[in-house]
This record gives sequence, C-alpha cells and structure tokens, in this order.
Amino acid sequence: MYQASDTRYTEMRYNRCGRSGLQLPAISLGLWQNFGGVDLFENSRAMVLRAFDLGISHMDLANNYGPPAGSAEETFGQIMAKDLKPWRDELIISTKAGYYMWPGPYGEWGSRKYLVSSLDQSLKRMGLQYVDIFYHHRPDPNTPLEETMGALDYIVRSGRALYVGISNYRHEDTQKAAAILKKLGTPCVIHQPRYNMMDRWIENGLTKVLEEEGIGSIVFSPLEQGLLTDRYLAGVPADSRVGMSRQFKPGITEEKIEKVRQLNEIARTRGQTMAQLALAWVLRLPQVTSALIGSSKVKQVEDAVATLKHLEFSSEELTKIEAILAS
Repeated sequence: MYQASDTRYTEMRYNRCGRSGLQLPAISLGLWQNFGGVDLFENSRAMVLRAFDLGISHMDLANNYGPPAGSAEETFGQIMAKDLKPWRDELIISTKAGYYMWPGPYGEWGSRKYLVSSLDQSLKRMGLQYVDIFYHHRPDPNTPLEETMGALDYIVRSGRALYVGISNYRHEDTQKAAAILKKLGTPCVIHQPRYNMMDRWIENGLTKVLEEEGIGSIVFSPLEQGLLTDRYLAGVPADSRVGMSRQFKPGITEEKIEKVRQLNEIARTRGQTMAQLALAWVLRLPQVTSALIGSSKVKQVEDAVATLKHLEFSSEELTKIEAILAS
C-alpha cells in the first residue's frame, strides 16, 4: 500500500500563480505521453507516485492524452483510486479540452456544448468530483470568444473546476479572454504556452500581458521534446522518439545540435545536465510559474526535480547563453 513520503515538501519550490492564491510546484508532471492505455501501468504509476513524493503536487492532463485518447485520464483515475485518494486535497489536477475527441460538430474546438460535455467525461474517467484547473486547449477561430469564456465561467460556478486557464493563445487573444473572464467574475488564472530555448515566442508580447493581467503560466515542451538534453549531442539515435516518429520531430538540424553542444558546456560548468540547464532557464522568467515535464521513467522525474538545486544564473552565464542562441 502506498504511503506518501513525509519529506515531500522539504525540497520543492512553490510559486504563486500570477496574483491568485494558487501555488504550483516549480516542476509539474505532464501525462501527455507514457501514461496511455498502450503503456505499462506500473511504470506510469511509479512515475506519478515518485513525483508526488518529491513534491510535484501538480499533475497535468487533457481529454485527448493517451493513446488512445482519454486513456491517460483513465490511468490517472486508477492511480487516484488505488493510491492517491487520501491526498486529494494536496493535489492540483488539471485537464483541458479543445482538440478533437469525438465525431460531429461538438467534438472539438471551443463551444459551450463541447467544453462542458468534455469535462464531464474527463471527471468520469478520473473518478473525480472536480478538477483544480480546467483549460481551453486552443483558440477556436469560429466560436465567439465570449461563448468559450462564458463556458469556463459556468464550469467554475457549477463546481466542476476551481480555476480556469487557456493554452496556446497568442498575446492579443489572451488579453481579450482575460478581460471577458474578469468581467464575468471568474479570472483567468493561468496560461499554458509552449516555451523553450529554441522557441521563445512568448517573450514577444505574451509575458507582458501575463504580467499586466496577473496571470501565471506553466510552460510545456521546455526540453523541446528531448532536443535540449544530452541525447542528441552525437546525432539523432535511431531508437529515439525523433528518430522513430514523425509526430515528435521538432525540425532537428545539425545547427541546432551544435547549439545544444555549446549550451551543454555551460551546463557542465554549472554542475548540471543539459536538461537541467534548460529547465532552469525557462524558470528564470518571473512570469513562468512552473515548467511542465514529460517523462518515460522515474529517473527522469528525479533528475528534473534536481534542477531546483541550482536555478540562479550569473549575468555572464545569461550573456553566453544569449550569444549561443542568437548564433
């Protein structure tokens, strides 16, 4: 029988999410891959439980995570029922809706019909009465923003979620969405954008909006799907996710790998792995509340949390990193 570690809160750093009362661990665990119905349950369970023992109190899901779609929520629901139920009030559990889930006009995007129905399905799969954070997963070019944000407001008022957020919204739409939610009385608490050393788009407007609106953020793909680790320093191995699947291929080039080799030298002088340097780098921004990691084994969770031992950068280190990224 699982028993949570008595030291789970001693090493983790918790950051306030914007101007809300919500605090998130600096490292959060995403269940996008390796937690689906095709994956080994005991490995998925071991990663979740080890993460919680290390102070990762935030587990991030979405309706379409798997594969197959929905199965990551089912896996997590089993772990909740089997192990984590006594600690539900210590956990921040998030899910999302926006991408394709079922046939017909109400199976994706941002209508009130889709968002409410999808969350009801997610709650059933996870065996939960509510989630802590519910996101609209991507902007809908056809549904009025007022309808989508109104659905998020309704979801909170109906008790299905405690907080709401958005994901993959550009800064202009983030500002509009935040204004609508503020008027409704259900603030936008968090944004989940893609952000890493190779993809810095949030610095061109979004971080300013987050600061002005008091919205926190949790960044996904901080390791650029494995590029910002030591795995590709000698080239792309055939057994890697990038080597095996087009789905994960982030446009790896020799030019990018050479940059990672140079960044790895900075990591080495700091006593860190390349992955730990990349995680510390995204967390340097005050607007970044948490870095969302993916994992395929327990050791990767442990290594990510070890990043917190050295988060600070000297001005010289930041200057060197900027020069490498700009080259």
